[in-house]
Amino acid sequence: MNAVVPVMKPATLTVNRWLLLWTGMIVFTLLLMFARESLPWAFKYPRAWQLPLAGWISDFMKWLINSFDLGLFTFKDFTRWVAWMVEQPYRLVRSMLSTGFLSGVGSDAVLVFPRVSWVALLAGVMLLGHYAKDWKLAALVGACFAYLVVFGQWDSAMVTLSSIIIAVPIGIVGGMSLGILGHRSTLFRQFLIPILDLMQTVPVFAYLVPVLLLFGFSPVSAMIATIIYALPPMVRVTLLALEQISSEIVEAGAMAGCSRRQLLWKVQLPSAKRSLMVGVNQVVMLSLNMVIIASMIGAGGLGYDVLTALRRLKIGEGVEAGVAITLLAIALDRLSQAYANRSPPMHSLQNQSVWVRHPHALLFAGIVGLTWLIGIYVPAMNTYPESWQVTTGSFWGDLVRYININFFDALESVKNFLLLNIMVPFKRFLISLPWIAVVAMVGLGGWQLGGWRLGLLTASLTSFIAIVGLWTKAMVTLYLCGLSVIIACLIGIPIGILAARNNRVHRIVSVVIDTLQTLPSFVYLMPVVMLFRVGDFAAMLAVIAYAITPIIRYTDHGIRQVSADLIEASRQAGCTRGQLLRKVQIPLALPHIMLGVNQTIMMALSMLVITALVGTRELGQEVYIALTKADTGRGIIAGVCVAFIAIIADRMIGAWASKRKREYGLE
Repeated sequence: MNAVVPVMKPATLTVNRWLLLWTGMIVFTLLLMFARESLPWAFKYPRAWQLPLAGWISDFMKWLINSFDLGLFTFKDFTRWVAWMVEQPYRLVRSMLSTGFLSGVGSDAVLVFPRVSWVALLAGVMLLGHYAKDWKLAALVGACFAYLVVFGQWDSAMVTLSSIIIAVPIGIVGGMSLGILGHRSTLFRQFLIPILDLMQTVPVFAYLVPVLLLFGFSPVSAMIATIIYALPPMVRVTLLALEQISSEIVEAGAMAGCSRRQLLWKVQLPSAKRSLMVGVNQVVMLSLNMVIIASMIGAGGLGYDVLTALRRLKIGEGVEAGVAITLLAIALDRLSQAYANRSPPMHSLQNQSVWVRHPHALLFAGIVGLTWLIGIYVPAMNTYPESWQVTTGSFWGDLVRYININFFDALESVKNFLLLNIMVPFKRFLISLPWIAVVAMVGLGGWQLGGWRLGLLTASLTSFIAIVGLWTKAMVTLYLCGLSVIIACLIGIPIGILAARNNRVHRIVSVVIDTLQTLPSFVYLMPVVMLFRVGDFAAMLAVIAYAITPIIRYTDHGIRQVSADLIEASRQAGCTRGQLLRKVQIPLALPHIMLGVNQTIMMALSMLVITALVGTRELGQEVYIALTKADTGRGIIAGVCVAFIAIIADRMIGAWASKRKREYGLE
């Protein structure tokens, strides 16, 4: 018995200490609430104490653009040169795919040479699919591109594809370069990781303001913003891929006499190819996710079509353009995955003829030449006739109109009930809390979960939001994000559990959530605005629909990864199906489920910035207003506040999940 007491007693003391601390924190908060009139500074951070960081950043950007001189050229000249360098390959690709090669400018432009015809490009992507894998993939990507033709989305899609073809390679090369530097230098990596954390949590809109000022309003600026947004995953994947290479492989290369450069290019990168292709896939997906937002600063293409449809509330046009982006994303995603898993060519082909070695490329070149020749006499070969196009715009408009006419009262009653009984009271409660007590609670929670360093970090990040004068808007953000995540979890976790326990449901759910994850975020706004008009309720529904996929996926994965031996042992012990779920699978899957909650929070915060377009009054609105006014400081500070909320949630949930895994011996 004496051996047991020392083990049990500290745990009891620890629990009592945290219980005492949290009781004291609640009492402290209640005392502040009662003394509200005597301590107004505890509820509204005094303006005199606020730090004018937004103004400082805006002044710095103005100085950078207007006054910073590098000697031979100004900083503005440098940014314009960078834009020019990116523009040249973009103009070439856009001429090939979209406009054709023109001589002259504007209305005086004359077509010198036609673009690649839709027939040739359709055949080209199918040949690429066959080269990467098989005819099944060729048929899939062919069907995706055929939709673009038949539904009249080809011209816009080619503008979007032109920017993707240029932005993705730059993002891949830039991300790999930074990842390699981080792998080789521990100091550089320590400097790089916090920047990547910030870049991946700062809202996309916040990138647009400085890019707009530095590079102007143009498709090139949109591409640069896309590159910045899509870069971090490639850096992280490169770091991880190089770390995971077997030390035996690296040592064998060194013993073979490889220099440091040869070791990188001939040993490490080839060994990490499959992992690196995951990063390539992420760059492609994020670039396509950015096309709508980038259209706000001149991108054009499918993104502009969706944005225009949203502003005009043309749901049919928006859905068709959104589906076009989704299908383009699916085609590029499947092609990149197939290429990553493709076996290297046989060495016996090296001595064969050009036709044997490169049949797909030669066949594509022949098709391009033939279609150009036929296109001289048959215009439909180059441009798909408008009379052949199909549209579903009227169907979607009629569907929304039917729902509004027949179910308006029911929808309005649900909306009003949730607004009046849940949303508004929760919002008022959060806004009424004293900021100093919230900072203390967040710090205490971080301390309990991850030690004093995490507590200090979370308290500091929370304090920053108050110091820059955005506390109230941050609480509105927290209210919308919190409710959306709670409802998403209440819906998503049962679906994930059902999918984990039924293979047929798993397959159906996987297809649905894969499709949802490729839909552009703006597409979610149109139906909810048409049905519920602008406001917090419409925004919350859009956030739930956009952010629900991670919690479903992680719940499904978490339950499926529970050891089969452990499940069998539980059944042998007499557990029923329900007991097995409640007492074994869910507790062991909880760390994975919480990581899904974490990802749901990240996606909800990113979507909240976009819902500023439908009238929400939170940090996302600050970012959007900053974009419309080209106010760099205001946009960056609001974006950083959103990022800090995301970082706080990420660190605290991550610390809890790690602690839970250690308790169960999972790590």
